[in-house]
Amino acid sequence: MYKLVLFSLMALFCVSVQAQKDILLVEAESFAKKGGWVVDQQFMDQMGSPFLMAHGMGIPVKDASTTVQFPEKGKYHMFVRTRNWASRWTDQDAPGKFQVIINGKTTAPVFGTESMDWSWQDGGIIDISKTKTTLVLKDLTGFNGRCDAILFTSDMSFTPPSDVKELANLRGKLNPATGQVNEAGQFDLVVIGGGMAGTCAAISAARLGMKVALVQDRPVLGGNNSSEVRVHLGGRINLEPYPNLGNLVNEIGPSKEGNARPYENYEDDKKMEAVRKEKNISLFLNCHANKVNMKGDRIESVQATNTENGQKLLFTAPLFADCTGDATIGVLAGAKYMTGRENSKEFGESTAPEEADNLTMGSSVQWFAEDKSATVPFPDIKWGIEWNEDKAENLIRGDWNWETGMGIDQVNEFERIRDYGLLVVYSNWSFLKNHSIDKGKFEKRQLKWVAYIAGKRESKRLVGDYILRESDLMDHKVYPDGSAPTSWTIDLHYPDPENTKQFPGKEFKSIAVHKPIMPYPIPYRCLYSANVPNLLMAGRNISVSHVALGTVRVMRTTGMMGEVIGMAASVCKQHNTDPRGVYTNYLEDLIQLMQKGTGNPELPKIQNYNMGGTLLGKEKH
Repeated sequence: MYKLVLFSLMALFCVSVQAQKDILLVEAESFAKKGGWVVDQQFMDQMGSPFLMAHGMGIPVKDASTTVQFPEKGKYHMFVRTRNWASRWTDQDAPGKFQVIINGKTTAPVFGTESMDWSWQDGGIIDISKTKTTLVLKDLTGFNGRCDAILFTSDMSFTPPSDVKELANLRGKLNPATGQVNEAGQFDLVVIGGGMAGTCAAISAARLGMKVALVQDRPVLGGNNSSEVRVHLGGRINLEPYPNLGNLVNEIGPSKEGNARPYENYEDDKKMEAVRKEKNISLFLNCHANKVNMKGDRIESVQATNTENGQKLLFTAPLFADCTGDATIGVLAGAKYMTGRENSKEFGESTAPEEADNLTMGSSVQWFAEDKSATVPFPDIKWGIEWNEDKAENLIRGDWNWETGMGIDQVNEFERIRDYGLLVVYSNWSFLKNHSIDKGKFEKRQLKWVAYIAGKRESKRLVGDYILRESDLMDHKVYPDGSAPTSWTIDLHYPDPENTKQFPGKEFKSIAVHKPIMPYPIPYRCLYSANVPNLLMAGRNISVSHVALGTVRVMRTTGMMGEVIGMAASVCKQHNTDPRGVYTNYLEDLIQLMQKGTGNPELPKIQNYNMGGTLLGKEKH
């Protein structure tokens, strides 16, 4: 018999299976002290796990550490699951170097230097002299080194699998407890996604008497409007035909505007406090929902994994709301969805291309620098992409238009998209600091913030009973089930032609093409699935064409969508019906709720962005 052991939650699980080897697997995201390393869960469905990342913007971060119990003393072969994230674009050095320290002794290998893909880097033979052992991750660069797990085996012939499915099977054998699913509870509504849309949906439903679970895969609420991404709230609230819609957005949204600003501008605590005050909301942070259980064509339950300890929770309810942005729950449930650009004939849209394609709007890695009192060095990196005076962006802030990934799968290739965003920020800044003819202007500047949670605009859109299209907006075809008003322009992004000239095929900047509209009430039929009867949706994954997405995707608008589906859920509960039944039989009930709104109407109104996508002509998105 051989022993398999997994470290998680500071506990050791020993499992006997057939063969002759001892294995200890340490999941990096469960380290007791994370130091300056951050948990990154954005790509766990693709690469198999959350991981720790050293996001120091060129300054090595503080060590992460934990204590584990080895089954016995002796020699072990160590492997570290990591990757050289920049090697897709360069073969010069590696940005994310780190080392592993065991009981105070630094092991020889430097990790994060080899494969472009997630794989096990050989750490050599380690002599374990104490069964209770301290492990430390030591960042060497501050440039996003990443560690998923550390594996020790006393079987010198054993090599851990790199295939994601095989690795998941190994993890399951090492710790059967991770396969156990615990009941999170029975709810009236389960909202997946804690951005502005999901947060407003949860609060709205809770205030109308619903027992709500709000499941968010990050430690903060707000999504793109959180301090992790830092995008302003675009769009207008308090418009006809329902001027009280948006009071809720006003109540929980930040009072300041602007992209890529200091973290306090985004008032994460304000959103969190609003949710925690609602006695009908159970909040589940750091929980990534990635499995759906169906009963016929209905969602019976949704399963989520805690991103730090691996615990699995099961959420059961008659109603679910997909506010993930990526339509994660809908796609898993078999809901119809769209992606890319439809051709112009599909919905009769003059703005659409003649031929359908996979172009989507991209994702932004925003950043800014601050003034310091003395000269601040920045590494003269060798692994960045080639830069020169013609290519240099002489800026101290990267706004919405630092946008990558257009035409690339915004779900399955998202780590690549985010990493390229990081690469161009670091490459440009290194050139400005070390080689530019204007480097004197930047000598006392230091990178203050670079987003590692990329701000995504578009991926998949769920199909509802109606698909909003350009002609509805331009001809102002208002339907009886009109709900949350959209007021932003039809704002579609494309690669910046000037940036394409400098970086053909590797653009990182965009242009926005605006088409003005009159404020338009989005049909409620766009906010529930056409073929999954108990699924509502709010956010950028609602039922719209690619062109129409250009106006509805901004966050004051998506917040109002959330407020509406919270109301719709309460009507469903009251009349024991599904979201479609609200439209066919109880639309008047929903209208009455939209007339009242669920936010506080007495609060001072925060200034709105106008229909042209600007605030006093200053900002676009």
